Amino acid sequence: MEVTVGAVPPRDALDYEIVDVFAPGAFAGNPLAVVFDADGLSTEQCQALAFEFHLSETSFLCAPTEPGADYRVRIFTPFAELPFAGHPSVGAAHTLVRTGRLGAGTLRQECGAGVLDVEVDGDGARLSGGRPTLEDGPAAAELAAAVGLSAADAMGGPADVAGCGLPFAYLSVAPGAVDRAVPDQAALDALGVGEGVSVLSWDAATSTAYARVFAGDLRWGEDPATGSAALGTGVWLVEAGLLAGEGTSSYVVRQGEKLGRPSVLECTVTASDGKAVAATVRGAVVPIASGRIRVP
Repeated sequence: MEVTVGAVPPRDALDYEIVDVFAPGAFAGNPLAVVFDADGLSTEQCQALAFEFHLSETSFLCAPTEPGADYRVRIFTPFAELPFAGHPSVGAAHTLVRTGRLGAGTLRQECGAGVLDVEVDGDGARLSGGRPTLEDGPAAAELAAAVGLSAADAMGGPADVAGCGLPFAYLSVAPGAVDRAVPDQAALDALGVGEGVSVLSWDAATSTAYARVFAGDLRWGEDPATGSAALGTGVWLVEAGLLAGEGTSSYVVRQGEKLGRPSVLECTVTASDGKAVAATVRGAVVPIASGRIRVP
């Protein structure tokens, strides 16, 4: 299978689409710009276009360079390029299939984190993240203070920094505290907590986390749906003993509700000997707009 967005001569304008990712319906989830035929763009041009769209991320689709990959994606926030991110990967893969550029099924996506599987179906896609990572984070009281909460709001011991491609710090708090979080950019920068912070509460009865994610690459702005953080949530849940240390468990992350962009991220985590070894995240993708944009 080969992508048809291969290398092209320079153009004055490129086709793009806007899609909502991890969205239960239109105008929910996390909006994403998907730019086609981006092989000829420089890093500076990609960054300028991402700043112009000014969404949390923009995916630039290119021909693959790694053996076995079906396509390559470059992912930019308005301010920086990322090696990997969840909603740009899910949204890009589904858009390639929906527009007929690739066939449905399991696609091999090349990105800065390597070549990853994305399984595309009729209304969305499932992403397998990179190798799980886990390290100690700051004291929960320090992290709570950096997001405007008190030590009494925090649950458990030190925060963990976990990820499957991008590392996030996880702060478990009482259910009523999630929506009171207000990030302090200077305090978070001083803590050095990876790509961002997920402030979440866990409902064991429904295996659901209610989360708000503040991303460093968004200058500690809030993200309405963060697939990479949802993948890392599974790593953290296993480490915290909230999901099984053997076999595969399912869980859901609710996000974006505080922003008026409700998002649903359906996840699995596979563990062995008490440690996460793999995770997946799935969500629906809803097309919203299409057009052409001038090349800087």
